[in-house]
Amino acid sequence: MPSRAELVAAARNTVPALREHAPWSERNGRLHDDAVAALAEAGMFRLRLPARYGGFESDARTVVDAVAELAAGDASAAWVVGVNAITTWMAALLPDEVQDEVFATPDVRLCGTLSPTGMGVPADGGLVLNGKWGFISGAPHSHWQVVIAVAPAPGGDFWPVMAVVPMSDLTTVDDWDTSGLRGTGSVSTVAENVFVPERRILPLPLVLAGQYASRANAASPVWRAPLLPTASALSVGTAVGLAAAAKAEFLDRLPTRKITYTSYEEQSEAPVTHLQLADAAMRIDEAFFHAHRLADLVDSKGASGAPWSAEERAVARADMGRAVRLAKQAVDLLAGASGGSSIYSSVPIQRILRDVQAITMHALMNPDTNDELYGRVLCGLEPNTLYF
Repeated sequence: MPSRAELVAAARNTVPALREHAPWSERNGRLHDDAVAALAEAGMFRLRLPARYGGFESDARTVVDAVAELAAGDASAAWVVGVNAITTWMAALLPDEVQDEVFATPDVRLCGTLSPTGMGVPADGGLVLNGKWGFISGAPHSHWQVVIAVAPAPGGDFWPVMAVVPMSDLTTVDDWDTSGLRGTGSVSTVAENVFVPERRILPLPLVLAGQYASRANAASPVWRAPLLPTASALSVGTAVGLAAAAKAEFLDRLPTRKITYTSYEEQSEAPVTHLQLADAAMRIDEAFFHAHRLADLVDSKGASGAPWSAEERAVARADMGRAVRLAKQAVDLLAGASGGSSIYSSVPIQRILRDVQAITMHALMNPDTNDELYGRVLCGLEPNTLYF
């Protein structure tokens, strides 16, 4: 098994290739094939793959740091790797015989969402699935999708279920035309009367309660953590990596810039620059603190197998939201201090600004939503969401 340092170094080594293809990926609304190949060669799609299939079973801290490195090359590539880590982890909750099927493809790639926008109707041996799912990052390069749908529950009620479906059974709708994370290929997918065998289905309430179906993964610390804290930890690396990338880009351009219409021939001599840069740098440090505290909580609880309290689950969401908020604030500061020339499409910081804004708009990552949830639990109230 490669160490954390080795995987982070492997991620760092892909940055030149990702950076080279980032403009193409943005124009075409999906990752360039060569970027995907570079990520696969570096092992980035195996971070959360079970070891018995050639995966690394990386802890959350490793995923955060590796994904943060990728963001220096292309946030869209980093985001797709994070989504793949989450959905690969989710597929590994299913029965082991299903994993044998899903993970049989070399360098298998998965995508998916937590939104229950499909409907499953009981059929002999499974469900017939119909629905449409949006924001399916990485779909153009994936082999399987993790879907959430509503289906009849025992007793006549309905509940959400989680299932895996081959991409070949789904129709892709190329509707991804956005201001940020354009290269993620987060298109919509559609199921029309797709049969899903019962073995590939798990009731989502059981998943959220930590009642998983895999026996082979049960002893691994990676699969002893709840879904939402895990998803929170594995998704936050792109945002903090973007903030670090913004700082690096700002410092790279700084020696060649002056402040127009002032007496400052070198921007680096201006006190306002000192204040802006120091403020941004501290916010970046704080963002990484929250990302790492979240990852370390997931890793330590997984290692110990101790139960999660309501406050720990809420603080996991809050740490994610705070890391995203701080990352965006840092990028805003640095972009604002980059001058009019930074709006050219050839200057990376304008894309970083749009990408981090897109992340803050994500329903699961929105800082205000996560702060509200944390405050609600601190007040002794029940969480007002299943995604906890």
